[in-house]
Amino acid sequence: MRLSARVDYALRAAAELAVAGSHPVTAVQLAEAQQIPPKFLENILGQLRRSGLIRSQRGPEGGYWLARPAAEISLADIIRAIDGPLLGVRGERPEHVGYEGPAASLQEVWIALRASERNILERVSLQHVASGELPEPVKKLTEDSAAWESPSLI
Repeated sequence: MRLSARVDYALRAAAELAVAGSHPVTAVQLAEAQQIPPKFLENILGQLRRSGLIRSQRGPEGGYWLARPAAEISLADIIRAIDGPLLGVRGERPEHVGYEGPAASLQEVWIALRASERNILERVSLQHVASGELPEPVKKLTEDSAAWESPSLI
């Protein structure tokens, strides 16, 4: 799975908003806190606002804040708001692609992969990330040293 820079920035900004609670945070403050290019972040915040995940207010007391409690916003919610569905094959949902002959079972592999991603990304909330208290099944996966290793490309 590849996460775009836009998703990475959105998740980091949303984690900052989770810590801020109901206090508005400006885009400049978010950009500085997470070292995100401000113009890039403005666009991302607009997407999150249009998706209903954050709210905004203009003016001297303005800024951004989460539209729902951090515990009710999953990482999957943020990813979908920025990049769309969690897994796509040639721009299609895996249940809408089909293969012939020996490749026919690839569709099931893609669906299993999406289920695996959902199992983690829908379980982890912004509250988990902001507090550093990840769900036990997620922490358990990171305890395996193989999870930290990059496979050889050779």
